[in-house]
Amino acid sequence: MTALTSGTASTMLDAADAARRTRVRLLIVVMLFAATTINYADRATISIAGPDMAKELGLTPVQMGYVFSAFAWSYVLAQIPGGWLLDRYSVKWVYAAAVALWSGFTLVQGAVGFFTGLTAVVMLFALRLAVGLTEAPVFPANARIVAAWFPTRERGMASAFFNSAQYFATVLFTPLMAWIVHNFGWHHVFTSMGLLGIAFAVLWLRVVDSPKNHPSMNQAERDYIEVGGALLDMDGQGTKKPGHAGKTLRELLANRMLLGIYIGQYCITVLTYFFLTWFPVYLVKERGLSILQAGFAAVLPALCGFIGGILGGVISDMLLRRGYSLTAARKIPIVGGMLLSMSIIGCNYVQTDAVVVGLMALAFFGKGIGALGWAVVADTSPRESGGLSGGLFNTFGNTAGITTPIVIGYIVQSTGSFNGALVFVGLNALVACFCYLVVVGEIRRVELKAS
Repeated sequence: MTALTSGTASTMLDAADAARRTRVRLLIVVMLFAATTINYADRATISIAGPDMAKELGLTPVQMGYVFSAFAWSYVLAQIPGGWLLDRYSVKWVYAAAVALWSGFTLVQGAVGFFTGLTAVVMLFALRLAVGLTEAPVFPANARIVAAWFPTRERGMASAFFNSAQYFATVLFTPLMAWIVHNFGWHHVFTSMGLLGIAFAVLWLRVVDSPKNHPSMNQAERDYIEVGGALLDMDGQGTKKPGHAGKTLRELLANRMLLGIYIGQYCITVLTYFFLTWFPVYLVKERGLSILQAGFAAVLPALCGFIGGILGGVISDMLLRRGYSLTAARKIPIVGGMLLSMSIIGCNYVQTDAVVVGLMALAFFGKGIGALGWAVVADTSPRESGGLSGGLFNTFGNTAGITTPIVIGYIVQSTGSFNGALVFVGLNALVACFCYLVVVGEIRRVELKAS
């Protein structure tokens, strides 16, 4: 019998090794996807309830803008402390506590329907602040978990998959929440979503653990992800002493690559918050749809964003496998997607509702392709401070959650239309392209200076 060549033997051994490996990391990313879906659905409750809520409470567009932005004020302010918590304590338990708490605050928002006038507005604003505060650790934790569980060549797809849940949340929950508002009233949206999140927090504790000690993971999978660049330790070594955080933050902010990534994420997130807050209102007020029609009309752009999000990860990882540098593999989908998302401005020049929804779908398809920021965070964050780096990234990104609803509220109130608002959103996509093409440079993992 002819002896096997070394290449053939190596291929056969690799195949046998792959057959022996468990695939627990796929379960982990599905859990991240589910958590992110609930996360974004809870953020979007206010936009679905918004038209009926504004009518009942007598809110102006500017007042609605401030209520829409309430979540983001505390969410942004809590990003750095949330990242510090992840570096200091167990990611698994911090995550579970965050899900349970934000879901509890979402549930209580249903009680706002029993109050009227200023009392109802103040309660709603305070509860949205509480939801933002408790959601803060989740996305930095997602990036840390992906860095621990996935080799570099699978990280783009894993990050794109959990990040695409922001669109899947709309596909799944927007029609459902619109139906609840239509049939039962806006406050019941908060009650149902809160109960769902609390149940998920219990499931999370039963399923998720670190690669080092997950009981369902075998050594073959552990070796595979470690050789491929996974960090293995979900909690990391961390910035254990609070005094280290300030020095680390100064180093991160002084890094040109990271600063470009952070500013780019702000611009990309402007599109996200337009969709989460003003998009249903745009369909109702500007296009004359009912809230039920708007809920179903939002499904196509969200579905296209979901498909684009998956495709962006596939493209990035495919480019890596074909020998492109990490820098090119991440930048090509991001820049291409952001250019495509500028098609949102075209909605100002068409009258047919179907064409408007089509252009929105194209814009969010592009935004999905370009939403690889969390993969870049997993690629670049210092090993010992992934939580702080992710928190800082998310602080910049979600500052758009404060500015976007308010700016659009003022534009709509002062001009009487959404035309200027759509231009504002599209131009932010252009600035994101500039950041990645001109400011970021080579994408690589940051090494902190020794203390």
